[in-house]
Amino acid sequence: MSSSPAASDSRSLLEFRAEQKTFEIGGIRVGGLPGVQPAVLIGSVFYHGHKVVLDEERGELNESEAERVIRQQDEYAEKTGNPCMLDVVGATPEAMPRNLAFAARVSSAPLLIDGTTTEVRLAGLRYAAEAGLMDRIVYNSIQPEISDEELRAIEECGVKSAILLTYYLLDFTAAGRVHAVRELLPKCQQAGVDQLLVDTCVLDLASFGSACGAIFAVKDEFGLPAGGGVHNAIAMWKGLKTKMGDHAYHPCIAAAIASTVAIGGNFVLYGPAEDAKNVFPAVAMIDTALSQLAIERGLRPVEGHPRFRVG
Repeated sequence: MSSSPAASDSRSLLEFRAEQKTFEIGGIRVGGLPGVQPAVLIGSVFYHGHKVVLDEERGELNESEAERVIRQQDEYAEKTGNPCMLDVVGATPEAMPRNLAFAARVSSAPLLIDGTTTEVRLAGLRYAAEAGLMDRIVYNSIQPEISDEELRAIEECGVKSAILLTYYLLDFTAAGRVHAVRELLPKCQQAGVDQLLVDTCVLDLASFGSACGAIFAVKDEFGLPAGGGVHNAIAMWKGLKTKMGDHAYHPCIAAAIASTVAIGGNFVLYGPAEDAKNVFPAVAMIDTALSQLAIERGLRPVEGHPRFRVG
């Protein structure tokens, strides 16, 4: 089987060799066919430099402002029909559980555990298990170099959903990203993780192209939901503001996220949750357009799809 099927035939976004899997996590569904199931949008909170963080080491927040940011994402998800998740970042083993607890109180959205180190992620994971949050948890992330210790902790805590990050430096092409999935799948399954969202790994503008190519290939071979942290391409674009002006940043973020959905991405980590107001309308527009293609193929968008909300 070719690792780049999109280059060798003329199949559309609705024609994959593998059956397209849809997973339910914390009450929302992710995956499936573009135009039928809307893309899931994931905003990040409590990252390094986030203005709502008062003490990064201890996990102290400006709670009123943090709540406003989180609720804004929920509101745009309701307006558009694009489900959301929260990527909850923590800098220390003390901060990670506190950040998760706050996010879980404010929103019912699924929560990504995104600690800066293995130690921090595992502190968050153990808290989530003790607090009864595991049905809402997505572990972010399982990578090719993951240690046996981390995998054992994932299994012991009962993780069912995780981001599979294709950060495969031996071959950082679209084909290499697909190979990374082949290598990691048995490890994930052995650890009991059966709901995998494949992040095709965007580091900058150049890798954005390879990552987009890998989205179709991953879906075609494995049927798994695919997408990624596309905002990295814009965040690392050093000449954007200096050459184009500060005003160019938000349109480029929206365009990058929307284009990822347009080529079949099932989920996107779009960066700071504050950008919800720019990202959700752009993605809802693309999902609505794709729904017409699905209808012409005899399919029907799910209830609550952007097609039924944004008009």
